[in-house]
Amino acid sequence: MPPLRVLQVSDLHAGTREEPEVEADLGALVGETDPELVLVTGDLTHRNGRAQHERAAVLLRSLDRPLLVIPGNHDIPRWPPWRFTSTFDEFRRQWPETEPVYRSERLVVCGLNSVRPWKQQGGALRGAQLEHVARVLADAPPGALRVAALHHHLLGAPWRSRKRTIANRSTVLGRLVDAGAELIVSGHVHQSAVGERREFEVPAGAVHGTTVATAPGLGQPRPRRRGEARGLHLFEADERSLRVLTYAWAEGSWAQIGDRRFPRGTAPLHSIG
Repeated sequence: MPPLRVLQVSDLHAGTREEPEVEADLGALVGETDPELVLVTGDLTHRNGRAQHERAAVLLRSLDRPLLVIPGNHDIPRWPPWRFTSTFDEFRRQWPETEPVYRSERLVVCGLNSVRPWKQQGGALRGAQLEHVARVLADAPPGALRVAALHHHLLGAPWRSRKRTIANRSTVLGRLVDAGAELIVSGHVHQSAVGERREFEVPAGAVHGTTVATAPGLGQPRPRRRGEARGLHLFEADERSLRVLTYAWAEGSWAQIGDRRFPRGTAPLHSIG
């Protein structure tokens, strides 16, 4: 059986400028890698305009793959009172659910809406949302890859950034791990960061692997700002391991620049001694 593949794109920022070459090559990459799902972790638009949402939707639907799409902080009105009275109206014209769920025999993904209208950049998750993801992942078929997806990042960006991680990061991360998530994905900072729970936690006893990944941005609204990468992640899972392949857009094409492999289940990739 071929490995399961999931493509994550984030931070499209439609409305900054049109780049048909990027969009065409994204379609070619999807055709080449053949993911079961394209997972989109927010900031589809730059200023929440209706035309921007429509443009992002046309691009994503042209990929001809199942989509799971969640909002980012740029996908709501910028100014009050609309920020509070019609928060997700434009997003919902294209994507009726802000916390969609994808299920198949090999994959379960729970989308989480971390956008809060009173926070310009920061995000948060409520206890009820964390209980919801636990229920969704508990119903996953045996052996299915269990994924939690949100916009706001849980890993600190490698380059200096004023964007803080999600509120109560330690609590949120712990609850998602305890819910059984094997992969936790986000975006927001336009920088790639990947880690596995045993790289930042000393667990007691046998624990399942959890990989945490923040995607670079697909769009680049500020091309001269150093510290904002442009790329995407492709996840590839088999029974024992999860690979994270990172692609970057440079000089007119997508190039693979990273290949990391982490364990699933409780066994390490390799034991020494």
